[in-house]
Amino acid sequence: MTSPIDLYYWPTPNGWKISIALEEMGLPYTTHLIDISAGDQMAPAFLKVSPNNKIPAITDPDGPDGAPIHIFESGAILQYLARKTGLFCGATERDRIAVDQWLMWQMGGLGPMAGQAHHFLKFAKQDIPYAKDRYRAETARLYTVLDHQLSQTAYVAGPDYSIADMSIWGWASLWEGQQQTLDDKPHLARWIDTVGSRPAVQRGRALHADKRRDPTAKPA
Repeated sequence: MTSPIDLYYWPTPNGWKISIALEEMGLPYTTHLIDISAGDQMAPAFLKVSPNNKIPAITDPDGPDGAPIHIFESGAILQYLARKTGLFCGATERDRIAVDQWLMWQMGGLGPMAGQAHHFLKFAKQDIPYAKDRYRAETARLYTVLDHQLSQTAYVAGPDYSIADMSIWGWASLWEGQQQTLDDKPHLARWIDTVGSRPAVQRGRALHADKRRDPTAKPA
């Protein structure tokens, strides 16, 4: 029987990538909450797993050659899990290249830009219009790129669902908080709904969802 993977997690778009992947791949896992608002990511024990003090991270007791392995960076974790299971990474070399390039697009583009949009629009203590405009506009540009891609393919990297979709969906699902519109992005809207309807995505997204906070939300 496969030993459970240790998932170091907080319910953020980056955390969802891995909880969704583990659910999609049917891999058993044990969740360890790392409260990033409380500074848990700076604990020495966690730094041994994730030296960049970021979530998500995993420890796989059944790593390469049967030896345990720690892995940090969500893109690296997704690629590792896809190789481990042979799932969601593309059937041919061309398919794998397509998956990898859209995964890198998320890691280097959408994640950082949408993350900064979230920060300056919702969390920053100072109102900085330039930063708000810059990151809101760049996030909009990236969603336009994504909508164009999805006008040609069912999923981000082609006809098949992949880790590229898993990496992007969490960020894209929060488009309203990034002050974006889908009115002119019908293909992106279709894809968000399609991926969001997958049971494994719903389970991964729901993992400790009660821990999320929105500083702009009004008290009930």
